[in-house]
Amino acid sequence: MSEPEWIGKGKVRARILDDGTLEVKCNGITTQAKYYKPLFKDFFRKDFTRVRPGYGDYEVHIVMEFTGDPPIMDLDNLAKALLDSLTGAAFHDDSQVARLLVERHEGERERIIVRSRALDRFEGPELT
Repeated sequence: MSEPEWIGKGKVRARILDDGTLEVKCNGITTQAKYYKPLFKDFFRKDFTRVRPGYGDYEVHIVMEFTGDPPIMDLDNLAKALLDSLTGAAFHDDSQVARLLVERHEGERERIIVRSRALDRFEGPELT
């Protein structure tokens, strides 16, 4: 089966994978985390209207890839801005995020990658 095509021609592109995961990429990074919220919100409003917010728990994985020295940025601020930008697109409220992983590492280019998917109630480690 072929990979789903990316939608979007500007800084932000997105696609929905076969397992229902919403994958969003934003080329370029800035230390101003507040920059991402209007950029992503605008993208979901204009260019990627096929996604609808869901109910239930979600997991979100955010990766900041950089070249050279790591940018001086608090990852928690980046996460908050990106979760706010997914509100109304991937989920109704960012309080639905039950699992969150945010990381940064050196990559081939500077970009942000966000993956969001609904969780089944019974996923995750068993608690005894």
